Amino acid sequence: MKLQFKQIVIVLFTSFLFSCSAENSIDPNPITTPIVVTPPTTIPTPNNPIAKTINYLALGDSYTIGQNVCETCRFPEQLKSKLATLYPKSSFTLKIIATTGWTTSNLISAIKSQNPESKYDLVTLLIGVNNQYQGVPFSVYQKEFPELISKAITLAKGNKKNVVVLSIPDYAYTSYGNNMSLNQSEKITKEINEYNSFAENYCKSNGIVFVGITDITRQGLINPNLVASDGLHPSESAYMLFVERMLPNVKVALQD
Repeated sequence: MKLQFKQIVIVLFTSFLFSCSAENSIDPNPITTPIVVTPPTTIPTPNNPIAKTINYLALGDSYTIGQNVCETCRFPEQLKSKLATLYPKSSFTLKIIATTGWTTSNLISAIKSQNPESKYDLVTLLIGVNNQYQGVPFSVYQKEFPELISKAITLAKGNKKNVVVLSIPDYAYTSYGNNMSLNQSEKITKEINEYNSFAENYCKSNGIVFVGITDITRQGLINPNLVASDGLHPSESAYMLFVERMLPNVKVALQD
């Protein structure tokens, strides 16, 4: 009888241990197969439609008229051609008010003299290098640059979103600038930076698009292809890079 009792106890105890072992073997954090979510297919959308006729006005100096490059090589013409490719259903007109050597004062006088209509869907402005080059007091630029911005907005149908300002190239990084003394070359860069900083800060404070292209021109010594044959002005290749840099902002302006 005692033997039977012992056997029963052993069986019950063994069953108890097995039960505990089975419970402890259960993973409290079972591995589950994650649900794979397939992202929706993104269908690329074409360029937003723009007006059937786009009138473009380019204001500036030698960098706008394209000194020492062909007529179709200057950046306004390249920009016009690029836009015509992007928007084949629209027609584009281009008017340029720019001459080599013009300062801000010269450009203001020319605009008053030519008195263009306030009909432009896009107005670009690149001005100031001749103020620096000719040693015009910086205070003149500080006064006249805002005047030119105001005039550009008026010519852009009163819409400041249609105005795009480009920074001033740095001619210290051309063979012309490289032939100057080190002190003179450093002075050019320092003053160009001051002009550009003023223009950029003014534009940002007033909600005007400002596109920096100065860094492109500062590759002129290591990449001579960016400099025209006169050793001073940007080349067709440089202007092409200008257009690439400004194009996203121009597209936004036209689609508004």
